[in-house]
Amino acid sequence: MALRLEVFEDRAEETGEIVVTDTATIEDGRLASYEEGYSAGWEDAVKAQNEDQARMHADLARNMQALGFTFHEARMHVLRAIEPLIDVLISRILPEMARDALAPLVLETLMPLAEQIAEAPVTLMVNPASRPAIEALLAQATGLPLDLVEEQSLGDGQVSLRLGAAEMRIDVDRAVQEITAAVHDFFDLKEQELRHG
Repeated sequence: MALRLEVFEDRAEETGEIVVTDTATIEDGRLASYEEGYSAGWEDAVKAQNEDQARMHADLARNMQALGFTFHEARMHVLRAIEPLIDVLISRILPEMARDALAPLVLETLMPLAEQIAEAPVTLMVNPASRPAIEALLAQATGLPLDLVEEQSLGDGQVSLRLGAAEMRIDVDRAVQEITAAVHDFFDLKEQELRHG
């Protein structure tokens, strides 16, 4: 029998594959594949992180907006709840406090004038209803020459002081009206803010 030797042909050409037996080339290929996979993974991680941050920012903005709206609702609820109390204070208690403060306010205004009125009396024009309180306080506090005149046209919280040609006016009624108007304007404005956002 004749000896037959096997023939080793390059079968890589038939399959279209290149067979590399060089270990350095194989290692370079592995390293390139690793780098490519690492870069793709890094990009995916950065993209996922950016998406998470965008979602968290949107959630935070939505929550802050809801919190702000809730705060304004709560504030308006509190303001509506105290409005009747404030209304009672400015319609009943404030005018009474102003009337009680009128006589001390007249005295406070008169005291700096004491040096100027040594010879000429001060004329105080008051509403008849206010006269007893003012007269009692002034009699106790000063020995100044005062001429107290009742004037029907003045309100309970109004006093006019005359010293010669000079005249001063104390008007706690007007102060009460201005405070009342300011409080009502405040509540009206808050109500409009609630309606119009």
